[in-house]
Amino acid sequence: MEQTTVTHQPELSATEASAIREKEMGGFTTASEGNWRSDNSPAVTDPILTQPGLGVTTTTITTITQTGGDWSTGLFDICGDKTTCILGALVPCCLDLSLAHQYGECLCMPLLPGSTFAIRVGIRERYKIQGSVCEDWTTVYCCYPLAVCQMIREMKRRMKTQTYHVSTALECS
Repeated sequence: MEQTTVTHQPELSATEASAIREKEMGGFTTASEGNWRSDNSPAVTDPILTQPGLGVTTTTITTITQTGGDWSTGLFDICGDKTTCILGALVPCCLDLSLAHQYGECLCMPLLPGSTFAIRVGIRERYKIQGSVCEDWTTVYCCYPLAVCQMIREMKRRMKTQTYHVSTALECS
């Protein structure tokens, strides 16, 4: 589960600021006699747009992802996604670029030796899929196109079932 928190302190409009300033001064305005107060200090002419202590709005976004179990499709379930199957058969290196992008890595990553193996281990760890590093190595190096197709299908299915929970709270001080 991944959480992102966004904090925002709202700003006041000029009319809200002058209303608060008037309220704080007990209903007296400072516009009389050339903008001078009774204590001979100049009146504030610029409105205060942000007041301290008005509160802070906190928005929390929680990402819930299905984890655990086995791979959602088998290594030889190539008919489940026809486009992935065709790309995997004809240009698996391009499919590997797409996989790196979906996984959140740089598009140059598939050019590095062992990167597909690393992504497979990462997918298995991220989604808590049962298996071992030995199985991942054997799958990637003995059945490279099939392994890339299986990883693409897994990423698509896991991303479809992802749930977002958004909550907003105003904390007053």
